[in-house]
Amino acid sequence: MNSSMDVLDHVRLNFSPSGLLFLNIALAFIMFGVALGIKLSDFKDIIQKPKSAITGIIAQFLLLPLLTFVLVLVLKPIPTIALGMILVASCPGGNISNFMSSMAKGNAALSVSLTAFATLSAIFMTPLNFAIWGNFYVKFYNNQSAQALLRPLEIDQYQMFETVFILLGIPVILGILFASRFPMTTKKIIKPLRTASLLFFIVMVIAMLSANFSHFMNFIHLVFFIVLLHNALALGTGFAFSTLMRRPKFDRRAITIETGIQNSGLALALMFNPKIFPPELELGGMAVIAAWWGIWHILSGLVMAGLWARKPIMA
Repeated sequence: MNSSMDVLDHVRLNFSPSGLLFLNIALAFIMFGVALGIKLSDFKDIIQKPKSAITGIIAQFLLLPLLTFVLVLVLKPIPTIALGMILVASCPGGNISNFMSSMAKGNAALSVSLTAFATLSAIFMTPLNFAIWGNFYVKFYNNQSAQALLRPLEIDQYQMFETVFILLGIPVILGILFASRFPMTTKKIIKPLRTASLLFFIVMVIAMLSANFSHFMNFIHLVFFIVLLHNALALGTGFAFSTLMRRPKFDRRAITIETGIQNSGLALALMFNPKIFPPELELGGMAVIAAWWGIWHILSGLVMAGLWARKPIMA
């Protein structure tokens, strides 16, 4: 198993400049679509129901990265898989979490509020969490060869902040401004645009995999259960912490889904940015983890939402 993992670590993924451009455009389009549904009034839940909102924020940005770090120490995967898990956990919620919360008969308004807050704060929190827990991982990992590999992964935090702002901040700001300036047009296009965003995300993942399909199929068995456990940890973190905080079931469903659905597309875009991760680095494990996350969390989220949809609850 370890030797196979080592091979995965050295897989060189094919991703052309045009492919990277498509990836970035796809992510920007998705985030613009998400932002069309964000209004300043959506933040009222954070003010009016602060306990549920704060519970979701803590689960997303504090507990999930922390517990991911613990899971990495327990599983002891190869360094690139470990860092891939930490990077995914540092990303904000995925763009389909609001749809899934609504489908699950949960608190959709709370879900929108959490998505809005997470998307905006991720400009700072994603680089910060990755820097903190990535560095902790380097310090806890005693294998000298891993240390040699990890040394060049000391990220230029300014560059990462800049990239996240371009990929998330600008599309989100434009989306919010567009929705504010053209409310009637936004009302007409928001539903088809959200559908298009979901399809665009799927196409984005397929495009990333198409040039590397043989690698993906050869190594998917090595990361399948790791991603399953990691995603279960994310969903379980949201559910357990919101239960511990005695949040109503209505809110609990939204918090669970918000914590368990991650923006792995952002993780992929960061991984393939040569200014953050130089092309000479061998990041096969990171990319395969993020790509499979992009597929798996849609499946697990839809299953969970479908099960909850059969048990409607009162707010």
